[in-house]
Order: sequence, then C-alpha cells, then structure tokens
Amino acid sequence: MTELLKVHGSENTFFILDLTQFDEQPSFAAISQLAVAMKASDNPNLNNIDGILVVENSDHPGCLGKMTVVNADGSLASMCGNGLRTVTRYLAHKFGQTSFKVETQDADLAVEQYPDLAANVPAFGVQISPVRFNHAAFPFDNLGTEEIHDQKLPELDDELKFTAIAVPNPHLISFMPKNVLESDKLEKLGTYLNGENPYFTDGVNVNFAEILAPDTLFVRTFERGVGFTNACGTGMTSTSLAYALNHYDGDFDRIITVYNPGGMVKVHVQKIGDDYHLQLIANATNLGTFTINAADLFKHNFSNGTFTTTDEETSYQAWVNSLK
Repeated sequence: MTELLKVHGSENTFFILDLTQFDEQPSFAAISQLAVAMKASDNPNLNNIDGILVVENSDHPGCLGKMTVVNADGSLASMCGNGLRTVTRYLAHKFGQTSFKVETQDADLAVEQYPDLAANVPAFGVQISPVRFNHAAFPFDNLGTEEIHDQKLPELDDELKFTAIAVPNPHLISFMPKNVLESDKLEKLGTYLNGENPYFTDGVNVNFAEILAPDTLFVRTFERGVGFTNACGTGMTSTSLAYALNHYDGDFDRIITVYNPGGMVKVHVQKIGDDYHLQLIANATNLGTFTINAADLFKHNFSNGTFTTTDEETSYQAWVNSLK
C-alpha cells in the first residue's frame, strides 16, 4: 500500500509523496496528473490542497532528501518555504535528526527543528535561498528597468510601488494601507500577470502587504499556479526582505513577524556585507494519512483509499485563535 501524508505550513496544504516507498518509480508526468486529479476530485480530504511535495533520496553531502514541488495545476515550482518545513519534519522523524540540509531545485538548504509554538504545534526553521533581483531571474521585461526596488510601475498600477525579489520563486511585492489590500486589486493584478502578458511572461507571485507595526506585517499572496493561498512561505520571506531593504540602511539583523490568512510566521532577515541570509520559522502540521493501492492512486480511483486524521489541526487552530 502507498501512504501520502497530508500536511500544512500556515494552512498552505499539501500531500507529501515519498518516492522511496515505490519499487517502480512513477514519472513526474504521472505525479503532475495526480495533483490535478486530487484537486478536481469531490473528496474533501483530497481537493483542498495546493499541490504535492515529492520526496526522494539525495546524493548531495549533508542532505537527507530532495524535495520537488508540484503545484495543484500540475506545474512545477522552484521552491515552497511552507512546504519545506513540512518536509523537514517528515525527514527529521524518518532519520532521527534535527538539523540537516534538503536538496531543492536551486540550492541545498539548511533546515532545523525549533521549539514548539504551542502544545502539539511543532515548529521548524528553513533557509530560503538564493536571493536574486535581476530581471532574468523572473524573467520580466518591457518595464524599462533591470531591477525593481520600491518604485512605481505605471504599466501595472498608477499608484502602487513595487519591489521584485526572486528567492528563487519570483515575487512582486507592494506595501499599502488595509483598504487597498482588501480591495480587488490583488486578484486583478495577480490574474493578469499569471495569464498572457508582456511583462512577466512566466507569471509571478504577487504579494500585497500592510505594515501593522515596526517589524510586523500582514501579507496576502496570489500565487503562481495556485491563485489565492492561505500563505506563501517564499512570499512572506521576500516581503520581509523588501520591508528591511526599504526601512533599514546598510547591514541589518531583524526578526520580522508576518501574519497571513493561515496564521503567523517569523522571518529572520540578515544582511551581512553583500549577502542576504533568510530563515523562515513557523509550524509544520500533520493533518492525516491517505492510504491507497499504488495502481488505484495513479488511476485516480481515490474512493478505494482510506484517510486517517490526526488531532494536530485542532491544536493549530487554538494557537491561531490565541494570536487574535
């Protein structure tokens, strides 16, 4: 039988699919089709996901595994900070280690276990890297600039200022008052820039942020390949870096608190010389296990599987309510 672990980081929800349990490895095309089928199914335990986190063995030094992110629309993502925390917890339990590295598409990232946020709410910290600003990292074009740093882009909006940071997922970030954040601007801009457009031809994650207090933000994200999401780990991390760049001169070493529709995270933002060091710290919650025969899984016969829940979501929601 095949087991898929349902998890979330800040309510960014996935299934972890460990390929080491298969004698015959499924193709990534089959896994992409699986993600789309799960999202489209009428099973409430399967259809509320943002994608599948594929875990494999890694031959990179110090790495306990490799993570590949398959979005709910079947596309591949460069990285997922919220997902990486859940994979970190999975590998930490599997191998009995609390500090190691995970291989991702663009980098081997340092990860570690943190003290629980509350009873039954485990926490992990993960490195977010590399950091890039150049237009080719997105790519973006036809905006008349090589980099975008806290500046107006009249092609996109007459009033907002934008910053563009790839970590390595591409992010477009704007800070604004609450009434603008809650308007339909994010939906319209996110939809436009993730369809056919002359500016971000591969699409881009769009983050709207409100500054609640010094070093305290609220971030809402329209995610490439997903749409509106409860939280986007790389989005909150890149937005925290944009905030630090816009508010602190020279070197900085800050802990930024970021609220989101799915909860709250901490982002440790450092600038040391010319280098940026980013760590995302928050929950990694196990929701349950889906057990099914492999043939049924990849034929999308989901009714032949069994889903067993945990009690961790109740504890997580109690912690989220305590934040309010």
